[in-house]
Amino acid sequence: MTLRTRLMIMTVLVLAVTMAVWGWVQIQALDRILSEQQEKRLSSVAETVSTYYQRFRTVQGLSTLDKALQEQIQTDVRLARIDIFTIVSYDIDDVDYIAGATRVAYEWPESLVSSVAAARKPHYIRLQTVDGPAVGLLYPVKSEKSRTTQFVVGVITFSRVNAEILSAAQRFLVISTFALLIILLFVLAFSYRWLIGQPLGVIVRTIDEFQTGQYVKRIPIKRRDEWGFLAQHFNSMAQEIEQVLAKNQELTRSLEDRVQEATRRVVQLQREVNQLQQLAALGYLTATLAHDLGTPLHSIAGLANLLLEKEGWPPDAARKLELIVQQTQRLNTVIQNVRRATRPPEPHFEAVRIPELLNETLTLVDPLMQKAGIELHIHFDEQVPQIKADRNRVQTALFNLIQNAMEAMPEGGQIKVSASTDASRREVFLTVEDTGKGIAPELMERICEPFFSTHQEEGMRGLGLAIVQDIIKIHGGRIDIESRANKGTKIVITFPAAEY
Repeated sequence: MTLRTRLMIMTVLVLAVTMAVWGWVQIQALDRILSEQQEKRLSSVAETVSTYYQRFRTVQGLSTLDKALQEQIQTDVRLARIDIFTIVSYDIDDVDYIAGATRVAYEWPESLVSSVAAARKPHYIRLQTVDGPAVGLLYPVKSEKSRTTQFVVGVITFSRVNAEILSAAQRFLVISTFALLIILLFVLAFSYRWLIGQPLGVIVRTIDEFQTGQYVKRIPIKRRDEWGFLAQHFNSMAQEIEQVLAKNQELTRSLEDRVQEATRRVVQLQREVNQLQQLAALGYLTATLAHDLGTPLHSIAGLANLLLEKEGWPPDAARKLELIVQQTQRLNTVIQNVRRATRPPEPHFEAVRIPELLNETLTLVDPLMQKAGIELHIHFDEQVPQIKADRNRVQTALFNLIQNAMEAMPEGGQIKVSASTDASRREVFLTVEDTGKGIAPELMERICEPFFSTHQEEGMRGLGLAIVQDIIKIHGGRIDIESRANKGTKIVITFPAAEY
């Protein structure tokens, strides 16, 4: 059901009820006016009859009064009956009929006459006679010498005219009500489009266009009514929305720039960490090769020099011994050059905030953890003091520890990274704990050895914890490892606090 239909139905119902109530009130008022006029007329007739009766109580006077009443009834067609009753003073229930005239067959109840006499107040009553509706009045007349009622005058008059007037008034009200309702319906039907339909259509179209993204649209209604008030508020809201969207677009562009900058920073950080890790691995490899090759080369060079010190060598043999010495020296120089080239850069110490360090590092491994089905739990106190550290090296250490923990959980698990502090010892603890398969007790003493690994795959294995250990030593800290088979591993690295 449309708003227009509901509005018209509601209007018709309200108007119908209002007109019905208003018509009933008018009919009641008209009936009361007509009744008051009849009551005044009845009172006038009763007073005239009582006055005449009080002055002419003789037999001749009663006969004359009776004739006068008969003539009055005959000449005035509205009068239906006039009666005079006398009341005995010592017995108010003793009612005697004195005189009267009538054109209808009606008898006043003696009990009613007695009660009116006792009350000493006029009493009006509506009657229904065979000749039509009527109104009756019992008018008590008090004695001039005492307060007792001497006689009661009863007057009945027809009210057919009043009934006809009321009936005509009712018909007129009904007809006028229906006519007014029809006129109002036509007025509503023709004015709905101008008052409601057209402004509502403009508002709906503007809102639809606004929802499609045309935020510059406004409701073009300039009226000083409810529609104008609604249009003003909508336009104000649309203006605020447009401003908010403009700010959001600006913030989005700024956020995109910040995300791109952060992404570039993360990529650069990851590149630096990888490079540092590779340099550390090559450094370990070079150091191992230098140690494994250096000793035999020194031995060869020493033996060749001892042989050269002996005399009597043929020239060709002596020349070959000199070449051996020269080549061993050249190989030793090459090894030392390789060691210097693969040595990690000197550490750059700065004040590092632990929450910032964790956020930067965990960003690198979060995609790998999600892919491996590993849950990451982070816990740290914002009040953890700063440490004096090489940011890249510490990130490399954390990255290696987390990577080892992930390798210990090939089918998924949980990794907990936390940071805490010891106020008394002025130390900061970084903990990496996993739920992996753990480390066998017999292997605990060798896990930090370079190139020691429980994995059989090819490649440079067994350098992760060795690199971590060296990084922690550079920072003056320590590393503690706790592990239980099939329960997981907990590694705590400790740094001196830069401030507390």
